[in-house]
Amino acid sequence: MKRILVDMDGVLADVYTRFLELYEEETGNRRSMDEIIGIKEGEAFPEVFRWVETPGFFRNIPVIPDSQRVLKLLNETYEIIVVSMATEFPESLTDKQLWLNDHFPFISWKQVVFCGNKSLIPADLMIDDHFKNLDNFNGETIMFIQPHNINNKDHRHKTVSTWAEIEKLLLHEEIIF
Repeated sequence: MKRILVDMDGVLADVYTRFLELYEEETGNRRSMDEIIGIKEGEAFPEVFRWVETPGFFRNIPVIPDSQRVLKLLNETYEIIVVSMATEFPESLTDKQLWLNDHFPFISWKQVVFCGNKSLIPADLMIDDHFKNLDNFNGETIMFIQPHNINNKDHRHKTVSTWAEIEKLLLHEEIIF
């Protein structure tokens, strides 16, 4: 059975919506996604590291549309492993596990890896929103488009903007591996 690594933040969890909410709460200024296109998270939101290190931050993140439905279908066909570089922010570990339990109850605790380096985990395919993870991966790759990577489309990585596109690629006629 083919193994697929699926990133959490920016692929399953809509961190950008939460970043925009927190930015507005703290500054009183509203920003749009269009204003932050092509800007790295830390530059678009200088407070981001404080936010992600705050207990409870990861419990309040919205789910990316269609990710629950499509990941459940993928889980029936592939070996799914949810991976997150959560050890960089140890305060997030419990929140991330509880968030997954709440929103993706069909993903077993045995299918979750919190790590500091995703390239250590062997798999056939990785779905992620960061070049630093995809560029160092030995299998096939899918770049999930987010504001920080939208202008940096790399032809080495297949790109998608929605989970419906992932469903089409991996469960219908366009299987890529």
